[in-house]
Amino acid sequence: MRAAYVTEPSPADPLSAIRVGELDTPAVPDGWVRVDVRAGALNMHDLWTLRGVTRHPRTGPHVLGSDAAGVAGGRDVVVYPVLPTTDEQSGEQAGGRAVAHATLLPDAGHGVFAEHIAVPAGHVVPRPAHLDWAEAASLPTAWLTAYRMLFTKAALAPGQVVLVQGAGGGVATAAVSLAVAAGATVIVTSRSEQKRERALALGATAALDTGARTPAPADVVIETVGTATFEHSTRSTRVGGTIVVCGGTSGFTASLDLTRLFAREITVHGSTMGSLTEFRALLDFVAEHRLRPVVDSTVGLADVSTQAARMLSGAAFGKLCVRVA
Repeated sequence: MRAAYVTEPSPADPLSAIRVGELDTPAVPDGWVRVDVRAGALNMHDLWTLRGVTRHPRTGPHVLGSDAAGVAGGRDVVVYPVLPTTDEQSGEQAGGRAVAHATLLPDAGHGVFAEHIAVPAGHVVPRPAHLDWAEAASLPTAWLTAYRMLFTKAALAPGQVVLVQGAGGGVATAAVSLAVAAGATVIVTSRSEQKRERALALGATAALDTGARTPAPADVVIETVGTATFEHSTRSTRVGGTIVVCGGTSGFTASLDLTRLFAREITVHGSTMGSLTEFRALLDFVAEHRLRPVVDSTVGLADVSTQAARMLSGAAFGKLCVRVA
């Protein structure tokens, strides 16, 4: 089968580590299913893999990719990208609250940028019928992360104000669409005028230059940028509001005004991915509201490096997708 993979990571030149070629089709263990992949979507995790930041369970070719949609047993499906440990399985049974320390498929040796993959049978969920393959493949990481941030961590309610820092990323565009569909007022920030305009087209009420004063204090802040925006996030949060952090594209160290934090009784949550329960709920929500993930562009499997380069540049708006079949 044809796949995109890495054999030797390159911290200095991650794009040079990408290989596309023929690999053996994976075996399907008991309790697993084969998925014939139609499309995948890149994430920052793929760049970390190319740099050698993530740990591989074995030597040799390591297939890239966490996000995929395809066909399993004659059904159109989207793949849940997390392999839970025993603790996470207990959390799943308790309502999907525990996902810390979860392992993504590629980190366990089951990357999805391949014509055929094997995944646990319970990890395939029916594809929302209104989505094409690239849109469906955009859901597992970015949209699941945004869903958990908004609804599990922040308990978003209709009528609340949501501030989304950094308007162009996959999580940010997902958060805008999900929050608008949930009846929230959404404010976004970006240094790019073009990205601000596109965020308004998604339903945001206001789009501001990074660091600008918001027209109203936020009940919920979605923070993916980190160093460059975190101080602005705390300044923009209302009394009793919530900041949810899932990453730091501008850096992972930020100063914190403790006076503002305790005087306003601001809650700060860290958040990573989401449970299988939340994934099913996300796909139901997407289907109910007929939401369509923003796809920046789609290329063939041979051009994965093109998408990785675009991710590195920061120029994308929405998800960078790969057509597999």
